[in-house]
Amino acid sequence: MAERLSLPKLAAKIPDEASAYRLLEEMRWGEDRQVCPHCASIGGHYFLNPKNGGRKTRTGAITQRRVWKCRECRKQFTVLVGTIFHRTKMPVRTWLLVLFDMMSAKNGISAREVARKYELSEEAAWFACHRIREAMRRDPLAGLLSGTVIADETWIGGKPRNLKNPKRFAGDHYSRENKTPVLSLVDRENGEVRSKVIPNVRRNTLRAAIEAEVDLPATNLHTDTAMAYTQIGWQAASHETVNHTMSEYVRDGVTTNHAEGFFAQLKRSIDGTHHAVSAEHLPRYLAEFDFR
Repeated sequence: MAERLSLPKLAAKIPDEASAYRLLEEMRWGEDRQVCPHCASIGGHYFLNPKNGGRKTRTGAITQRRVWKCRECRKQFTVLVGTIFHRTKMPVRTWLLVLFDMMSAKNGISAREVARKYELSEEAAWFACHRIREAMRRDPLAGLLSGTVIADETWIGGKPRNLKNPKRFAGDHYSRENKTPVLSLVDRENGEVRSKVIPNVRRNTLRAAIEAEVDLPATNLHTDTAMAYTQIGWQAASHETVNHTMSEYVRDGVTTNHAEGFFAQLKRSIDGTHHAVSAEHLPRYLAEFDFR
């Protein structure tokens, strides 16, 4: 059984930049399996051991960057090439600590907290957090969901009465014009979540989004009684619904509570940690919460 890693254990494991590089090499390549990013040859490459205890940059500063030379194409490379850390000016050790924080914080961690905690500028912290979220996006070749899948939608955004011009929504308590619709699909067997920003919750939009992620003929689909889903469910192996308007939330194992719980966590985290998320960057935050 692998050792459970904590932040103090990780910090002790990577006390300096060289050890952070070694950890990344171990995670990415394993033992003597370095892959050249230039010609894709595997193993047998040469580690360029710096003289006098360090390697100088073009400015004359000493760096602990670990550089390899390919035995085939003779080009140099590091473990950072082709990753979110490529060409970074931020210490790799800091990257790993921020990455651990983002993966282990149930409610997420804001860029401003990262900036304070790791003595970064707010711009550098924001950029690093978004790069990590981008890396958390689901692999496009992950395949389609099947088995028992729960589908539900929600709206992310502030309340109309809190807008700068609340009169625009006067008298419309349920207005969602200023919110962004999100569809989430939950695999009930393994807990995998796939969320997507959608332009609206009309039948054709939901059908296209669900068909892109779910193998409907091999799926037992669980939804609420929204009319849009009743027009999609016939394509699935079976389609079961719960009627929320009649205060029905679970019936013989049929429920959408898994998606509702995910939405509750997502919204509490956005409200409490990030306070506001623009529609432009919302897909990255969804990728982070799906991954976690």
